[in-house]
Amino acid sequence: MLAPVGIVADADTLPAPADSAATSADDLLADLTEPAEKQPLLPDRMIFTQRAFWGPKGLLRAMNVAPLTIEGRAKELKIRRTMLVAHQIGGFITLAGFVAQGLLGAKLYNAQGQEYVDTKRWHERTATFINISYATTMTLSLTAPPPAVGARRGFTWIKAHKYLAIVHIAGMIATNVLAHQIENDFSLKPYHRAAAYTTFGAYALSVVALTF
Repeated sequence: MLAPVGIVADADTLPAPADSAATSADDLLADLTEPAEKQPLLPDRMIFTQRAFWGPKGLLRAMNVAPLTIEGRAKELKIRRTMLVAHQIGGFITLAGFVAQGLLGAKLYNAQGQEYVDTKRWHERTATFINISYATTMTLSLTAPPPAVGARRGFTWIKAHKYLAIVHIAGMIATNVLAHQIENDFSLKPYHRAAAYTTFGAYALSVVALTF
């Protein structure tokens, strides 16, 4: 039996709500028109996946697919905006999958006979859908081009989103591992359910955090 997987996110790669995201991105594009000595082309701090692809010596730079120029960075920020909007949409789709999976899981615990077989089948199908949705959403976040400036100092809701993501991805790993082990040890069911609920709670809060 598969278990649902959540969404992982990075504080530096998530957009604000629609209107503010567009304004912020436009401001960043405007910043890049200033002389290079005033505005660095890349932030000092990037997550490892951003550095691997988009860093000064990243794969896309080495292959000359994305030259590190002012014009190139302006295009990258537009790509970033598109990818992060898709990331947000994927996040809500995954959240809907979580809700459906939770309902199926609750029904599965009390089902018997043919009802158990049918519910278990849908539980596994939903888990597969969530796994794909989660992986796609995570990839959009981790591989988006870096922002024009680094993360702000102090607490932000984007940082809260990032910290909650650490919690729910750890929970997703535990949920999946326990789901497979249940087949041989049904005494693990309460732990599986606790991990799933904890993960859903952290995931839902991480999505809500993006609305602030």
